Amino acid sequence: MQVMMTPSAADFVSPLVLATLSGKPVVMQLAENNQWENHVALGRWADLMVIAPLSCNTMAKMANGICDNLFLAVYLSATCPVMLAPAMDEDMWKHPATQKNLNILLERSLQLIPVEKGSLASGLIGEGRMAEPETILKAIQDFFSLHHLLNGKKILITAGPTYEPIDPVRFLGNHSSGKMGYAIAAACTRAGAKVTLISGPTALDVPSDIHKIIRVDTAAEMYDVVMKFADDADVLIMAAAVADYAPAEVSSNKIKKQEDTLTITLQRTPDILKQLGLIKKADQLLIGFALETENGLAYAEKKLVEKNADIIFLNQYVPGKTAFGSDTNQIFVLRKNAKTLELPLKSKNAVAMDIVQIIKSMLYA
Repeated sequence: MQVMMTPSAADFVSPLVLATLSGKPVVMQLAENNQWENHVALGRWADLMVIAPLSCNTMAKMANGICDNLFLAVYLSATCPVMLAPAMDEDMWKHPATQKNLNILLERSLQLIPVEKGSLASGLIGEGRMAEPETILKAIQDFFSLHHLLNGKKILITAGPTYEPIDPVRFLGNHSSGKMGYAIAAACTRAGAKVTLISGPTALDVPSDIHKIIRVDTAAEMYDVVMKFADDADVLIMAAAVADYAPAEVSSNKIKKQEDTLTITLQRTPDILKQLGLIKKADQLLIGFALETENGLAYAEKKLVEKNADIIFLNQYVPGKTAFGSDTNQIFVLRKNAKTLELPLKSKNAVAMDIVQIIKSMLYA
């Protein structure tokens, strides 16, 4: 373990205390006593970077790539996963600028250890309190416990939306960002799995160390690629928001405005999850997702049976919290012959870690 501090942090905690506890000198300056701290080497050395407490100021600098101290130089050089444990007053935490900066970091796959509600430095009581040390320690332990959980397993994952063309410039689609599927792909990769990711159109960065990514646009294209690789997979995770219908005919030219109304005939797209349920082998694990706005559990239970899936993860739509494009999710876990499990609202990265644990428990039951 190597402790780093910003100059401001030294006003709150003595570097000597942290050096004594860690058994190593605390690094703070790019250059000190005629010696240069190699921020690139530090960034590549670590298996995990934990930033606790993360101030509003440092969060803003991280989000915007500002590099005015050693800590930020190491962060910008880091090749390992990064965990954030923010700490600030409630009004600062809820300010739109802070939330925007946080979302930027979460979009870059940094992992959030959520703030807690309690006594704040201002004397007020509210959200913004740094997670308790025990909570941070558990997050670190959970992260490292992921490694090797899925060693040698081949996992096929779909993510993102599909776009069904109407003409050369228009399409039918949905608001899926692909964040949940990409987070699962990253978590499975960290757990030692060989991951093939089949992605619809997204603006997300490809998870590091992933075995293979195949990009598609339409439901038919996704169906073809899934069927090509399905037989070789140990686990099939269908997290994509695949269109149920597509235009029966696609115009070769842009459709011009003519009448007040336009009628487009739609036809069903291939049901990827249902087909996998028909052909899956006894030693394969088939996982589907369900997004519902009402009667979620009833629909998810029906889907579990009708698609012959082993697990359905139900995402009950909550605007602003579990909607498409959000950075958090709350899921229900439905399994054959098992009690439905409800997980609390978490970051999608944390949900992905829970999913890895569930997959591991099913594979080695």
